[in-house]
Amino acid sequence: MATTRLSTKGQVILPKSIREQGRWAPGTEFEVTARDGGVFLAPKSPRKRYTIDDLIGCLPYHGPPKTLEDMQRGIDQAMAERWKRKSGLDR
Repeated sequence: MATTRLSTKGQVILPKSIREQGRWAPGTEFEVTARDGGVFLAPKSPRKRYTIDDLIGCLPYHGPPKTLEDMQRGIDQAMAERWKRKSGLDR
């Protein structure tokens, strides 16, 4: 069993064997909970931020299947519209 000590600044060092077992790198943030006369540390899970591009493929499509040519035409059209907006030609 590994042991550690509370510093005068309220800091606790996790023993190296525990850090390696949890694969916790310096800077890992933990949620701290008081529990049964002790303390429970759980690493905070990073929240994934989704963009519309991440989610667009999740939308259902109802209609006839599209060919690769149809898809390429749609991509070309969207890129042309985007270029117009960015270059100010749509005004």
